[in-house]
Amino acid sequence: MMPLLAFDKVGVSYGKAEAVRGVSLAVETGQIVTVIGPNGAGKTSLLTAAIGLLPSSGRITFAGEDVSRLETERRVEMGLSLVPEQRELFTDMSVYDNLLLGAFVRRGDKAGIRRDMGEIFDRFPRLAERRRQLAGTLSGGERQMLALGRALMTKPKLLMLDEPSLGLAPLIIREIFVIIASLRELGVSILLVEQNAKAALETADFGHVMETGEINHSGPAGELINDPRLISTYLGGNEGE
Repeated sequence: MMPLLAFDKVGVSYGKAEAVRGVSLAVETGQIVTVIGPNGAGKTSLLTAAIGLLPSSGRITFAGEDVSRLETERRVEMGLSLVPEQRELFTDMSVYDNLLLGAFVRRGDKAGIRRDMGEIFDRFPRLAERRRQLAGTLSGGERQMLALGRALMTKPKLLMLDEPSLGLAPLIIREIFVIIASLRELGVSILLVEQNAKAALETADFGHVMETGEINHSGPAGELINDPRLISTYLGGNEGE
C-alpha cells in the first residue's frame, strides 16, 4: 500500500550548512509516527520542508503525488497541515477568529466550516469557553489546543506536530498527548516531532531517531521505548519534563 506521506532521500540546507541529509521515512494512513532527537538534529527543518516553507532536495510525496515543488497553500488544500513549534497564533485576534483563519482554504464551504467549528469546540471545551478571548491571553496549554484546533479546521489528512509539549507543565503535557492520540478517531494521520521521547513513543506506532541531520535508528515505538541504546540517551529524564 502506498504511504500517505513519504520522504525519499530528502535534504535541506541553509547556505552551505546541511540541516537534513538523505532522510527517507514514511507515514501510512492511520499511523502516528514520531521523530525524536536532540535540538539541532534537523527535525523542524524536515517538517518545514514537507509543508513547503523550505526548499529541499530529494522527493516528498503526499497522497501519491510528488509535492516537492508545490506551493504551501496547495499542500494544505491537499490535506497536509503543520502545527509549528511556536504555534504562531494571531495573538491580537480572538480564539474564534484564529480558528476561522484555519479554514482559509475552504472559503466556499460555509456550512462545513460552521459544523467543524462546533466539533472543535466540543473537542476542546476550554476553547469554547474562551471563544471571544484574545489568543494572546491564553495559557500555554490553551494556546497549544488552539493551534491544534486551527490546524484541524483545514480538514487535514495528515497533521505534522512540531514539539507540541514545548514549554508546558507535566499535567498539561499528558493532556495534550491524550488529545493527539484521540485525533486518530477523526481519520487524521500524524507525524510528530518531539524532544519528550518517552511521551512521543508511548503515543506513536513507529519511531525514528534523528541526529545531525540523519535518521540513525528506526523501529516500532514499543520496541524503541525499551531499547537500552536509547534509554540512557533519550528516555532517562523525560517523564517529568
